Amino acid sequence: MPQNLNSLVQDFLAQKHIAVVGVSDQRETGCNLGYRKFKEAGYRVSAVNPRISSFEGDPCYPDLQSIPKKPDAVFILANPAVTEAIVEQCVNLGIRRVWMHCLMGTKAGLAQGMTSVSSEAVRACRENGITVIPGACPNQFLNPDFGHKMMRLMFGALGFHRVN
Repeated sequence: MPQNLNSLVQDFLAQKHIAVVGVSDQRETGCNLGYRKFKEAGYRVSAVNPRISSFEGDPCYPDLQSIPKKPDAVFILANPAVTEAIVEQCVNLGIRRVWMHCLMGTKAGLAQGMTSVSSEAVRACRENGITVIPGACPNQFLNPDFGHKMMRLMFGALGFHRVN
């Protein structure tokens, strides 16, 4: 039965400490924007990328286990293989909410090469009691700019925000 994306998003955004996996010091990314938007919205945010030790003056951790206080939720914008490894860490740490970024909403297969969603990782989340958002983008919900507002409206109208 399809779930309502808005209720999943509200539950995710009700958390206080978000780990953001995939920030980059090499180029500007949607993950970097997501990190900033979570931070501007008052969340405690922990950056995760094994290749850097700081991000915008904040500590950056190589993995979820290295974060001193376990996050309440994890946002991932990375290769699907990375998503699978991060979900395994979430299972081991008891983290109960995961959001996997996808440019094209939540319809599987629409954005190959532009998604963090892994069907294996989604399955692992569900089998381990982790609430998962398999697609969409928090930048559409956290004080969205014009482009993200339009994406949210368009993907919603096309049914791309129905979570199966």
